[in-house]
Amino acid sequence: MLGKTQIGTLAALGVVLWIAVAIQIRVRPEALADPVRGSIRFLAAPLGGWLSVWLCKFAGRLSTQQLLPGVALVGAVMMMLDGAALRWFSGVYGFDEKLLRLDAAWLLWGYGAAFAVAFVWAARSGARS
Repeated sequence: MLGKTQIGTLAALGVVLWIAVAIQIRVRPEALADPVRGSIRFLAAPLGGWLSVWLCKFAGRLSTQQLLPGVALVGAVMMMLDGAALRWFSGVYGFDEKLLRLDAAWLLWGYGAAFAVAFVWAARSGARS
C-alpha cells in the first residue's frame, strides 16, 4: 500500500507530467500529423514509458510491490486531466479536430506503453527478490 506522502508526491508528479506533455502537444501540434515524426513518437513511447516509470519509482520512493499501484496512480491523474481537457478545454491541445484525435491516440498509446513497462519492471524485479 502507498503511504500518504507517496500518494501526494505521485499525484503531484502526475500533474507535472501532464502539464509537460500538454505543453509539448500545444507547442508542436504538427509533430503527430506528420507521418514520419508521428510514427517516431509512437515508436519512442516505450522509452518515454520507461522514463516515466523510473520517475514514479524515484519520486515516490516506491518498493517493487508499490511500483504498479504508484504508476497506476500517476496514470490515473494524467488520464483524468486528459479526459477533462479533451472534453471541456480542448483548446489546451489545439483546435484542429484531426490533430486532437491524433493527440488522443498518442496519449492512449503512451499510457499503455508506460503501464506495460511498469508491469514488466515489477515482474522482473519480483522474480529477483
